[in-house]
Amino acid sequence: MKLKEDEQKLLEKYLEGLTSIDENKIVESLFADSEHITEFRRFFEKEWETTGNNSPGNKEKLNRILDHVHHIISRSEYQRRNRFIYKAVNIFSKAAAILILPLIIAGIIGYNNIRKYHSLTGPVGKEVLINQVSTSTIIAPYGARVSFTLPDSTKGMLNSGSRLTYSIPFSTNRKVSLEGEAWFNVKHDSVNPFEISTGNSYLKVLGTTFNISAYPAENYVEIVLAKGKVEFSDNNNSSRITMFPSERLVYQDGSISKSITDPAKYNSWTEGKLVFRGDLMAEVGRRIERWYNVKFELADKELEKYSFRGTFNDDSLDEVLKLLSMTSPIRYKITPRRLIEDGTYEKEKVTIYLKK
Repeated sequence: MKLKEDEQKLLEKYLEGLTSIDENKIVESLFADSEHITEFRRFFEKEWETTGNNSPGNKEKLNRILDHVHHIISRSEYQRRNRFIYKAVNIFSKAAAILILPLIIAGIIGYNNIRKYHSLTGPVGKEVLINQVSTSTIIAPYGARVSFTLPDSTKGMLNSGSRLTYSIPFSTNRKVSLEGEAWFNVKHDSVNPFEISTGNSYLKVLGTTFNISAYPAENYVEIVLAKGKVEFSDNNNSSRITMFPSERLVYQDGSISKSITDPAKYNSWTEGKLVFRGDLMAEVGRRIERWYNVKFELADKELEKYSFRGTFNDDSLDEVLKLLSMTSPIRYKITPRRLIEDGTYEKEKVTIYLKK
């Protein structure tokens, strides 16, 4: 989509630091519109060729601009995902790659005039930057998985019903808060460790690949390390545990257990696979709930002792339940969603019964 004349003038005004708060919001909404990406790139490249300013002294300033740009993209990604979950992940992964380069260029050209981080004029007329800390949250709705790239180039994916929150600026303060399950491939930075808080525990890493599950409702933390080394501790720092590749740590009710496992089982969800390896029926139910956004119920307590093995690759809920019933002494019933008094629909319900 070709930029309109008023849009081009607004971008020029933005780079000169002359836009109002309302105009800044308009520019940010344009940044988030994938239809404008090609024209934005041409616009900024043209400004770059005209100015030719590539001073190396702008590195620290650029980090702050990139953090802010990432905040804009992440916020817009969540808004769009609510409208069209599965398509949005692909759209914004492409949009981010295309947008970052021109915005670096824009940052070099216009930083001294940009007032995105409000400035304060002192008694001698010098400008002092005020670092305004804000937070950005990435959410994976129930029934969906969401890929992400953090401002420090750490990559990962959120599983269904999960939430990841981090502060901006981020590059030198790599602290995130997780509710739910996530897979991380952390960018190595020995000076600024990557830290994850789960509410009642804490994980410190330098550069590694691992899976962590910490759903508040399930009241336990599970970490499976694929590569590198991490240090786990609870909030009281009463226990500090170092983990090595292929180790699984479970923290529950103040106690810690560690075992050797196959990490592939625990990150298979990032490839769209639902894998069970001798998991008890209660655990199978929890994972089916998140995967298909349903309510899972065991009608007979005796079912809790049964375990299940199987691998599903984008299979439907009914197909999974059919295989369960073929390999275990169970039968199932699916209760459709129904409208409740507040005008919303309750979740589809899966009830498992013991065959008699």
